[in-house]
Amino acid sequence: MTTLAAVHTALPPHRYPQDRLTEPLGDLCLAPGADRAVFRRLHASAGVRTRHLALPIERYAALRDFRESNEAWLTAGLDLAEQALGTALAQAGLAPADVDLLVCASITGVAAPSLDARLAGRIGLRPDVKRLPVFGLGCVAGAAGLARVHDYLRGHPGGTAVLLTVELCSLTLQKGDDSRANLVAGALFGDGAAALVARAAATGTGAGAEPPAGPAVIATRSHLHPGTEHLLGWDVGAGGFRVVIDPAVPALVRRELGAQVRGFLAGHGLATGDIGAWVCHPGGPKVLDAVTDALGLPEDALAPSRRSLAAVGNLSSASVLHILQGFTEAHRPEPGTWGLVLAMGPGFCTELVLLRW
Repeated sequence: MTTLAAVHTALPPHRYPQDRLTEPLGDLCLAPGADRAVFRRLHASAGVRTRHLALPIERYAALRDFRESNEAWLTAGLDLAEQALGTALAQAGLAPADVDLLVCASITGVAAPSLDARLAGRIGLRPDVKRLPVFGLGCVAGAAGLARVHDYLRGHPGGTAVLLTVELCSLTLQKGDDSRANLVAGALFGDGAAALVARAAATGTGAGAEPPAGPAVIATRSHLHPGTEHLLGWDVGAGGFRVVIDPAVPALVRRELGAQVRGFLAGHGLATGDIGAWVCHPGGPKVLDAVTDALGLPEDALAPSRRSLAAVGNLSSASVLHILQGFTEAHRPEPGTWGLVLAMGPGFCTELVLLRW
């Protein structure tokens, strides 16, 4: 059995109210003298109150090219990764040398050696630690990474695996790009890193063993939607990562998600009404509305996702871990509660992870 021993989110120190960011980001994205009415409405309706940025907002105008943005991602990302992973391990009562597998996901920068390799010596991971750097999953990587950690631990009783996500979305913003996708991204996304520590019970563990610190992973499912590659992702060019967000995403969610989730739950004798903890990636207000409609959920079912979006923005792959942290700390469900981790990302794809406290 895979159990979640700890989850911790690390956020950059540069925290801003949403309305404090609107005009500076408009200066970066819009032509001088351009009408900002639509841009201001996007910021006001994004469901975001505050965000943390990797750099002080004044420094973004000085980033000259993709190389400088990527260097900033690597520097700030390593610091946040160390903070997230170190704290999560301490909360789990473990040392870095206890980690057998480190899965590290990021879609907002690139490096070789990868982030996890650079972090290993810095934090004290064993030289024989297994590493799996992941790029390209985007927002779905928090759920998909948890699922792949579970896959590994099923074959390694007594093992410890960590999922680390590092997303500095602000460093991908394209200056001088007034496309709707870039403006929406500038209104929604925040920066942060998160680490999840998972453990597999040792063979022969009996009834006298210490109870798990968090929920157990019961099952997972992945789904790739054919012919939807154009809906979400990056258009990679000389300027770096230009975001692709198609307005058709909420319609796809309404059309496809209900059957996927209900079918997955039915395979375990469950229905949507049996889920007491919805850990849903907060893609944005329209996506959350679409998920609510597709699954026929009560209005407050996705309140944790909306709270996360309001507090820190969309953290890409780190968001579901930020939400899950709330369920393992202040809002811990009663024993026996079923939970579902749900995220969507480029592909277009969906990842589901069934939990039980």
